[in-house]
Amino acid sequence: MTSPETGPEAGPGSPPAAPPPAPAQSSTQSSPWVNGRYGSERMRHLLGDLNRYQLFVRVEGALAAVQGRLGVIPAEAAEAIGERAREHVCDLDRIAAIEAVSRHELYAVVQEFAESCAPYTRYVHHGATSSDVIDTALALQLDDAIGLLGERLGALMGALQKQIEKEGRQVMIGRTHGQHAQPVTLGFKLAVILDQLTRCLERLEQLRGRAVMGKMAGAVGSLGGLGPQGARVQSEVLARLDLPEPQICAQAVARDRMAEFVCWTALTAACLENLATEIRNLQRTEIGELAESFAEGDQIGSSAMPHKRNPVRSERICSLARLVRSLVGPALENVVTWHERDLANSANERFTLPEACVLLDEMLITATAVMEDLRVYPQRMRENLDRSRHSHLSEAVMLAMIDRGTDRLDAYRILQRASAVAARDERDLVEVLADDERVTAALPRHELMALAEAAADIGFCEELTEETVRRSEEALEEASQGGLTCLAR
Repeated sequence: MTSPETGPEAGPGSPPAAPPPAPAQSSTQSSPWVNGRYGSERMRHLLGDLNRYQLFVRVEGALAAVQGRLGVIPAEAAEAIGERAREHVCDLDRIAAIEAVSRHELYAVVQEFAESCAPYTRYVHHGATSSDVIDTALALQLDDAIGLLGERLGALMGALQKQIEKEGRQVMIGRTHGQHAQPVTLGFKLAVILDQLTRCLERLEQLRGRAVMGKMAGAVGSLGGLGPQGARVQSEVLARLDLPEPQICAQAVARDRMAEFVCWTALTAACLENLATEIRNLQRTEIGELAESFAEGDQIGSSAMPHKRNPVRSERICSLARLVRSLVGPALENVVTWHERDLANSANERFTLPEACVLLDEMLITATAVMEDLRVYPQRMRENLDRSRHSHLSEAVMLAMIDRGTDRLDAYRILQRASAVAARDERDLVEVLADDERVTAALPRHELMALAEAAADIGFCEELTEETVRRSEEALEEASQGGLTCLAR
């Protein structure tokens, strides 16, 4: 999913340069995303060199077909090149051998393909520059990657919707600053994350039309090298490939497009880390309200402590999110270019774009698996809610006192001091308040006790959750109609 990195031009008297390392297939097998540890096989294939080179050939075939139709090259040459492009399978060893001499990746692929097009070899890549083929192939790769990430995101949203439907009415204590605050429902907690992911899906739909962009405009983007019909060549080649046409372009597609996509992957990764961090926290021994599933008898939690049931998948999401976010810096740096083209973006894009896609693919798959098999413990939720000893009623009592005529600051200070006494003496807050005449003067004891006996006040948690699920379903429906993702439900 990257552009070629060509070596510097050798000047007179320059020592011979050492040949470059072999292509990624043989030189980066230790990379966790290349060797299959992370990401799906589907995504890794999409971003691998073989698929990338095949897309180079596909673009060359489309270019020849259009040039033949417009009379730029002989019709018989165009027909032969187009037919060969449909059947050709790139020989990676031959490409590596050519690149070892030429030190130019795109040239090596074009030459390997052109050798199979004799006697019309000279018409392959006619009038085009490297970026025409590279960036157009990149657009095809990126479009497929966006489609797959949209599917993954839709699947996770569907898993969240189902978990909300199944366990969403469970009442639990809400926490702010890590401390007990007021009750919420599990559905409300998950809906907050679902709402974030809904925005991520909407952003992906919006950026697809900006990030996916091919070009066939020649050496500096002026269309000059493609002849008098250059504008038609670009328009018809991109139409054949079902890609949008840039309004204006230098030699390479402007990298603000790719930077926007990488920023989206980082933002989505951060939202996934938010979900994973919540699960990690609620799986803590002291809380124990949620947990990842654990394959008893097979899975190892700790090599030293057999009792451990660690949230390893959620921790993996958090770990990879940090790496995805680190890719934003290089992607933004790549927006800057010298004049109409340089290669300052080329080498790092070999990492940033594939890694952003593969790692986010892994995170979405993992988060969906965690959510589909999430362990929910209502009894622990009840115990933790009770552990607050009604401290969560402080606001409700304060507001009731204000409604009965107590000054707001006075009521706040009374509840603040009563809460401190209750925490110090490990007493129920309602009992402490019932002993305070300033409170009972505004709110009789029996009304205080009624507040304590009532079910936890969850406000509008259920209504807000239902509305959030509805919006997410609409977003999935719209994304499905646009071809971005399959319906999750």
